[in-house]
Amino acid sequence: MAELEKTLSFPVILIITINSIMGTGIFFLPALGAKIAGNASIISWGLMALVAMGIGLVFAELVGMFPKAGGVYEYSKQAFGHFPSFLIGWMTMIAGNVTIAMLVVGAVRYLNPGLPEPLKILISIVFILAFNFMAYKGMQTSAVMLVAFGLITLTTLFSLIIPGFLAFNPANLDTITPLNFSLIFLAVFFIAETFFGWETATFLAEETKNAKKVMPRAMWIGTLLIGLIVMAFVITSLSSIPWKEFGASLTPLADLANLHYGSQGVTVMSMLVYLSIIGSVAGWIVSAPRLIMSLAEDKLFITQFADIHPVYKTPYKAIVFQTILTSILVVIGSGNYETLLHLLLPIVLILYAVVILAFLVLRWKQAETERPFKFRGGVPISFLLIGCILALLIMWITLDHSAIDTLQLAGGFLFFGVPVFLLLSFYYNPSAIIGMTEFFAYGNLLLERFLLPKRIRREMLSLFKRLEKQHVLEYGSGVGTLTLHLAERVGPEGKVTATDISARNIRILERRLKRRHITHVRTLHDPHQINRVHPEIKEVDIVFSVGMLSYIQDMQKVLKDVHKVLPEHGRVCFVEYVDYFRFLPNPKWLDDENTLKELFAEAGFSVQVTKLHGIFWNYLFVYGVKSRHATKGVPYI
Repeated sequence: MAELEKTLSFPVILIITINSIMGTGIFFLPALGAKIAGNASIISWGLMALVAMGIGLVFAELVGMFPKAGGVYEYSKQAFGHFPSFLIGWMTMIAGNVTIAMLVVGAVRYLNPGLPEPLKILISIVFILAFNFMAYKGMQTSAVMLVAFGLITLTTLFSLIIPGFLAFNPANLDTITPLNFSLIFLAVFFIAETFFGWETATFLAEETKNAKKVMPRAMWIGTLLIGLIVMAFVITSLSSIPWKEFGASLTPLADLANLHYGSQGVTVMSMLVYLSIIGSVAGWIVSAPRLIMSLAEDKLFITQFADIHPVYKTPYKAIVFQTILTSILVVIGSGNYETLLHLLLPIVLILYAVVILAFLVLRWKQAETERPFKFRGGVPISFLLIGCILALLIMWITLDHSAIDTLQLAGGFLFFGVPVFLLLSFYYNPSAIIGMTEFFAYGNLLLERFLLPKRIRREMLSLFKRLEKQHVLEYGSGVGTLTLHLAERVGPEGKVTATDISARNIRILERRLKRRHITHVRTLHDPHQINRVHPEIKEVDIVFSVGMLSYIQDMQKVLKDVHKVLPEHGRVCFVEYVDYFRFLPNPKWLDDENTLKELFAEAGFSVQVTKLHGIFWNYLFVYGVKSRHATKGVPYI
């Protein structure tokens, strides 16, 4: 099985980390900070740099302990378990794809605001396709692209910082007082986005050489360098242009470029800023599929997305999914991307609060675990950091009239992940499968004619003309929709053994049998059915099963058990619901007809695979015989 390839060295991951964290906020938010708090915004930037350093050290310890591609999802899983970690992973995935889509659209608008909206969308999608293609082609290709964009961002900043120091004018900085601390802290909230992005870099940990040592160094050194660069940029900017003028400017970077380089510098600076924005998007595009892959590996997302390309060593199916999702978001959100970008601020602050809480929990739960990097004084500082984040959120809710609406929108995105989790659990989690089957038992009884129409039942029974006097195992009887037909077909001299994972289903079936005075059906409740055939079943002639293939956890073990209870030329018929609503993917082993045939052949069955179409889903038929020739590839006719 293909795995991710470790190709990233310390200098490369350091540049990627700096570019991921600093992003694009540094170009636009100093002016906003000045508008809110004047020259005192320098204090805001200093405070935020200290907070960022603390968060960076938290990430440094966590990524050293768990250098996995899941990043924040992995830390949450280790601290809180699957459901909370799924919500964190889901929230991060949504935020990341919204960021990609909206920043690409924003970059196109920045370069040419007068373009027609359809053309902006088209250009944005072209960029998304191009960057995802680079991500698809492998980490070495992607790393070259990310380092190039990182160097462009640093070049852009230093091209303004260096002349800013040369032309330093302290007179423009002498109006810091009187201090208004409420405005200073409000500015902290709005400039915080400059320091977001540690999670992006951590997704690349599994492709970093000696990640346990290299990734923590990249986290804390990168955060420290960003703090120094940001402070230098803000101070030189405010010393070059008075804060009132700087804060009121719609094009602050153009003003700085014009001041230092003249009118020609404005054009060059616009292009450099545009490339920096695009570079920030490229970082997300390359790293975010690793989160999707990690969720899929833990069966908390579509399992096919965990596949690694055998040549390029990239999570190529997750990249294709991301390409489709972000393209859709570009079309949907092109008209209101500012709203969605505002939405990211509280989501990411909550995300970081959860990561810091995970840090505290893991310090307690895994106190003896090796820590390649340990954040000295991390526990008290972490409590302080959580307090700072909560204070920022409370201030935002208090001062921003649209905050409640934004939180409701964020809650909607988060809530939408709950049914996704339940659906995936229903597929892959044995306890959840039992619970959901119990919960829907009476609903299945009411809808049995819809769920398993008579034409499907007739088709199943018609595959085997002789059922009289046979002993039939119904592996997964449900509420007895097919059981009653089997009982009729085998006759009183035959026998049906019906097993099911749900005790409630069995009780419903027993009542139905009693009302019809059917005595030649034996029922067995088997809570372990997804991993076996019940051990009390010794010999049967035929095995029927409806709706069980999707939930079998150990396919080879179950088929081996089925093979054991059947005689030579004993027959099997498995029917499964597939292609739900024509777009939901199937479990991996149901995706390919040849794979299914090989699975059954390895267990000693020669089978045919066909599909019947339904309205909302299709019905997959796998039917055939036990044969000692099956492993030789002899087909079932």
